[in-house]
Amino acid sequence: MIEATGVSWRYGATPVINGVDVTARPGRVLGLIGPNGSGKTTLLRLLYGALRSPTGRVGVDGDTLRTLAPREAARRIAVVVQESGGESALTVAETVLLGRGPHLSTFQRAGRADLAVAASCLDRVGATHLATRSFAGLSGGERQRVLIARALAQEATHLLLDEPTNHLDIRYQHEVLGLVRALGTCVIVVLHDLNLAARYCDDLVLLSGGTVVAAGTVTEVLEPDVLEPVYGIGMRRVDLDGNLHLLFEGVLTP
Repeated sequence: MIEATGVSWRYGATPVINGVDVTARPGRVLGLIGPNGSGKTTLLRLLYGALRSPTGRVGVDGDTLRTLAPREAARRIAVVVQESGGESALTVAETVLLGRGPHLSTFQRAGRADLAVAASCLDRVGATHLATRSFAGLSGGERQRVLIARALAQEATHLLLDEPTNHLDIRYQHEVLGLVRALGTCVIVVLHDLNLAARYCDDLVLLSGGTVVAAGTVTEVLEPDVLEPVYGIGMRRVDLDGNLHLLFEGVLTP
């Protein structure tokens, strides 16, 4: 479980996150949603420790995140951020093997057990056939699979992802999120697409202006009366064969 209480962040004099509470439960997918500039990515960075909130607390399975040594934190939280291109010279297998870093001492090289874990993670995401390929030469969907495999190689109990469907076509969006949902671990994911959030998340936190507007299950949060004031667009909710869909009906006039 990851539990944040009263966390905040500002860039200069501009507050971006203001006294936010978040709880991500084991075995469930929590989606962070909201319009551009609402603070989703900043909140995610607070939750995995890239930023340290001057207020409140972030806890991981009962321990305060900031008190954990970096290696221990990496054993508990794996992160998939938007691509930086830093692994462009590596093969896919070498990229995934980087995930074993938290389990190795400073000068220790990866051994047979680490190679076996990396191979297993590639198999788990359906990417074994890519092992010898250059990471730089992969498609967007293939890269996301490999980055998730690298995160899985950390053997962490929590997985955090920042817009994993960004720049992917529809097939790969569903492929990647279906994979994430099937992991059965504690997942926090930043998403823009509300219909993807409806399909692949269990719980949602809706942000606007750095504060939580609504939090709860998908059914509770994805209500037009809740969403329309935040997004400024008319919506209609449709339940089809047990699946929730949102239809968008035009920009609302102030």
